[in-house]
Amino acid sequence: MSGGDIAGLIAAGVFAVLVGLLAVPLLKLGGVLDETRTAIKDLSDGIKPVLRESTVTIQETNKQLAQVDVITTNVADVTGNVSSLVALFAASVGGPLIKIAGFTAAVRAGILSFAPEKKPGRKSRRSSAR
Repeated sequence: MSGGDIAGLIAAGVFAVLVGLLAVPLLKLGGVLDETRTAIKDLSDGIKPVLRESTVTIQETNKQLAQVDVITTNVADVTGNVSSLVALFAASVGGPLIKIAGFTAAVRAGILSFAPEKKPGRKSRRSSAR
């Protein structure tokens, strides 16, 4: 064997050791990637039921909100009807009540106009009877 053959064998040995040293991190990286793939698959399998339940919950919430909207519309209608009834009552009963109150005040003023006026310094019979 010549010196070149020995140098070639040494270079081939060093190259084999280098390849072996580089193969270990690559194998570990492959294992990490496999674990990552497994974790992502488990996470995906676990999140599917949660998403389904969330979808059902949102659908039920939308149904309830639609019912609340109907109730709110009905309450607004009832409020409008009550307001109309109050206005009708005020118009139909309020006007005559005001007229009766005015008539009563006029009658009272008329009756009091016939009563004798009090003289200063004299007490009325009502105040002495008390």
